[in-house]
Amino acid sequence: MNIFEAVKENVTARQAAEMYGIRVNRNGMACCPFHDDRYPSMKVDKRFHCFGCQADGDVIDFAARLYGLNNLGAAMKLTSDFGISYDNKGRASPRPVKKKISEELRLKQAELQCCRILSEYNHLLGKWKTEYAPETLGEEWHPLFVEALQKQTYTEYLLDTLLAGTTEEKAAIVKEHGKEVIRIGERISGLVARHKAGRDEHSRLAPTGTDGR
Repeated sequence: MNIFEAVKENVTARQAAEMYGIRVNRNGMACCPFHDDRYPSMKVDKRFHCFGCQADGDVIDFAARLYGLNNLGAAMKLTSDFGISYDNKGRASPRPVKKKISEELRLKQAELQCCRILSEYNHLLGKWKTEYAPETLGEEWHPLFVEALQKQTYTEYLLDTLLAGTTEEKAAIVKEHGKEVIRIGERISGLVARHKAGRDEHSRLAPTGTDGR
């Protein structure tokens, strides 16, 4: 069993996605890390496939895309992160021993989580800026419109740093703003849940036809 076979035998694309900080829901769907994905469009199981950008492959392809590695580099990273031992001829043990997640990996997971939350928040801010914009000069400004004006430029700065900054700059964002971003994520989840509950209630009360049936 060579290194590629050993990795694919022991690690699924879903396990790798979750290890690297990507949240996968109970249906095996996740926001694709390979394009600007606001809603889950990537199916992750033994393999992965994105219905948005068409990215597709096995666990090695996934790690290679995520970290910009060739297949050998991706396989070596997976063996390291999942504790799969192999010798200098590329032969690997089929039974990995999962080791403690390294500090580097924890940081990468935190970066991905912050990036996902801030992307969703930035999308909401843009939506609020349009939907809640005052229609007349004397109209009182909606709190969500005010928040969009105050927070969007700052949020875009944090996102840009997480996407294109140096390793040190990304680490600083996570260290200095991580807790703040987590609170934003919790708030977004609450807003989405309330919106869904209101929509479901409206659908339940609305008539299905002109005769009320």
